[in-house]
Amino acid sequence: MSGYKIKTHKGAQKRFKKTAGGKFKRGCSHQRHILTKKTAKRKRQLDMGRMVAKADQKAVMAMLPYA
Repeated sequence: MSGYKIKTHKGAQKRFKKTAGGKFKRGCSHQRHILTKKTAKRKRQLDMGRMVAKADQKAVMAMLPYA
């Protein structure tokens, strides 16, 4: 037998994307509603996304074993 497979966390799979350098990209919050009071600059910067923090990298890697 070839051993066991680890399940991928489907919620994490939808939220994170691995970069070529091995880090993870994530989206930003505060973009769904109540957007009229937010400036265009703020909305544009939120749209770009962020990298996952170094402290959280290990947890994301555990949830996405085949990423």
